[in-house]
Amino acid sequence: MDLTDHFLISMPAMQDPNFSGAVIYMCEHTEKGALGLVINRPSTLTIGGLFSKVDLDLQIEVLRDEVVFVGGPVQNERGFVLHQPQFAFNSSLKVGGERALTTSRDVLESIGRGDGPHQMLISLGYSGWSGGQLEKELAENAWLTVKADPRVIFDIPVEERYSAAIGLLGISPAQLASIAGHA
Repeated sequence: MDLTDHFLISMPAMQDPNFSGAVIYMCEHTEKGALGLVINRPSTLTIGGLFSKVDLDLQIEVLRDEVVFVGGPVQNERGFVLHQPQFAFNSSLKVGGERALTTSRDVLESIGRGDGPHQMLISLGYSGWSGGQLEKELAENAWLTVKADPRVIFDIPVEERYSAAIGLLGISPAQLASIAGHA
C-alpha cells in the first residue's frame, strides 16, 4: 500500500488532539514509515512573522498575513513548504508528479523575492509514522483515505477542507459514525 499523494482524513472518534478533525496530505509512504502535513490546522504564526523569525526579507506584501500551518507534532520547529515541483531547491522531495515538499531555506528566500512557487502551503512540523504504524491505525478505522485533490490544499478555505476532503469520497461528515465497528 502506498498512500503518497493521498489524504488521510481523521474519523470522528479520533482521540488524539493532534489529529482530531485533521486532513493530512501524505508526502511519503513506504514500508519504513510515512510522512504527511496537516493541511487544515492554521497556527497563530503568519508568513510575515515566520520571515521575521528567520531573518528573511518578504517583498510580497500580499503574503505577509497568510497563515503558517501546524503540519503535525513532529519537529514542530522545522519548516516545510508544499508547492509545485517545477522549482529546483536544495532539499526537495517530489510527491507524485504535481507537488514537491521542500525543507531548505532557499525555498523561503525564493518566496520572499517573489520568484518562488505561487501555490504553496507552509507548515511547521509534520505528521510521521514508523513502519507499519499507519497500516495498524488504518486497520483500526482511525482514518479514511482518498486520492488527494490539489484544490483542497490550495483553493478551498481552511475551515472547509475537512468537508471537502470527505466529499471526494462522495459522502459528507454527517454520514460518519463516531464509533468504528468491525464485521
